[in-house]
Order: sequence, then structure tokens, then C-alpha cells
Amino acid sequence: MRLLITCKQAHQMASEKLDRDLSIAERTRLKLHLSMCRGCTNFNGQMQLLRMAMRKISSDDGVPASTSDKEQS
Repeated sequence: MRLLITCKQAHQMASEKLDRDLSIAERTRLKLHLSMCRGCTNFNGQMQLLRMAMRKISSDDGVPASTSDKEQS
């Protein structure tokens, strides 16, 4: 298992981190990558900001985000 990951892998892990708990190995590799890569650090921050915004919107509407998404389709 490689300790260093690519930006593509870091983006994938940052996205997955929003939906599930990463393993200790995944968290370590992601943290190491983020400590060296400003672009991925920015991407990770943007993903977290979007997640918080979506939660706020869904709580303001009183409808879970997954339900309102289906209605708009």
C-alpha cells in the first residue's frame, strides 16, 4: 500500500469522506496529501462548504435534501 496518493485519489477520498467514515489508513493518506497540496486542500474545503450549505437548505425547507432532489428531477 502506497502512502502517497494522487490528487485524483485525494478528491475521491474527500468526496467519500462526506458519505462514510474513512479507515485509519485512508484518513492518514488523505491528511498527508492535504498537508502538501494546496489545490486539494481547497477542494476539500469546498466540498465541506457545499455539504453544510445543502444541509442548511434542506433544514430550512423542512424537507430532506434527498427528497427535494427527486422532486426536481
